[in-house]
Amino acid sequence: MSYRETVVQLNDYRRKIAGLRTEMRALQADIAPEPVQDYRFTTAKGTVALSELFGDKPDLFVIHNMGKGCPYCTMWADGFNGVLAHLENRAAFVVSTPDDPATQEAFAASRGWHFRMVSHAGSDFAADMGYRGEHGFQPGVSVFRKEDGQVVRVSDAGLGPGDDFCSVWHFFDLLPEGANGWRARFAY
Repeated sequence: MSYRETVVQLNDYRRKIAGLRTEMRALQADIAPEPVQDYRFTTAKGTVALSELFGDKPDLFVIHNMGKGCPYCTMWADGFNGVLAHLENRAAFVVSTPDDPATQEAFAASRGWHFRMVSHAGSDFAADMGYRGEHGFQPGVSVFRKEDGQVVRVSDAGLGPGDDFCSVWHFFDLLPEGANGWRARFAY
């Protein structure tokens, strides 16, 4: 297939994906919120409740990150750091890991991260949200909202190669061989 013919077909696929996204947003808008408990997390400054992470925002993104041992979670977090101001303009944002606060602070400083971090170590938070199973912790994002003094979950999605939350994969999709076995690393 010629370059131009391929581009036409790819653009048709992109229009279909955009249409699906419109359908997904409509479905998301009608979701029945899931009440959750007011989980406690640890930070370098002490303990904090889930309800306190909202600040003055009605919505909260919580990233389920596997911690400093995962190069993929690190790559995602590097990307979040770049869009943090845009995200926080609309909603509160925090990254939750099983690492202790001192480990989190040191690792965040080494990466130049500016977002807030909390430790869910010792709690059922990751498991209850569906991001800890028989094979350990899994990456993802949960979105919470405060409604009438109650914290509810209104959305969540797993994170992984090819997802919509890390632009690296979409750039690789533009290469003829795609990612071609590429693996994230802490440094190159």
